[in-house]
Amino acid sequence: MTTDAIRYSLWKRLAVILFVPILRLFLSFFFAKQYLRGKYFDQRLLGWKWAIRSFWTQKVLGINRRTPWPVSSRCSVSTSSRIVFHPDDINNFQAFGCYFQCDAATIHIGRGSYIAPNVGIITANHDLNDLKSHQPGKDVVIGDNCWIGMNSVVLPGVTLGPHTVVGAGAIVTKSFPAGNCVIAGNPARLVRSIANGQQATLQPQKKLATH
Repeated sequence: MTTDAIRYSLWKRLAVILFVPILRLFLSFFFAKQYLRGKYFDQRLLGWKWAIRSFWTQKVLGINRRTPWPVSSRCSVSTSSRIVFHPDDINNFQAFGCYFQCDAATIHIGRGSYIAPNVGIITANHDLNDLKSHQPGKDVVIGDNCWIGMNSVVLPGVTLGPHTVVGAGAIVTKSFPAGNCVIAGNPARLVRSIANGQQATLQPQKKLATH
């Protein structure tokens, strides 16, 4: 390890020891305490970077003001009380362009799942006979260790089982509750199954973009 690397490591440890307790105390007045913990806060400084940025955008500028955890100003969260996730997965709210529409039903995000930028997760569509109103909401359930690719949309009532990979740009209109699969297209269809422990990759001639 070089001298510069050693210095950086020491400064990082010093910051954790001195400043993290102060940040946690201060930010707990604005965000729920349970969301200021987990791997991005207890093991890394990245979570605190998100929280400081979000303090300004959420609590001062009023973007996603009612959301009790740090959210990027470039994301939209309609009703935060209807989103269920583990604090270790708070990274899914830091990308740009994501839309979590959950006024009428609940979005469940499983442990270890990743949501790419520009993803829309929708729990209620407009009523085709009256576009000013919405149809009854339906829960969306994303299982553990899923990967939702960039620009994809997950529609009301969809359940994705564990280890489901959604290809970029996919429109997911139906459930794949068994999981362990790659889906893609509009509407999304099964591309291939993934055996337990197998990497979610395709052959080069069938390569699927997910982010």
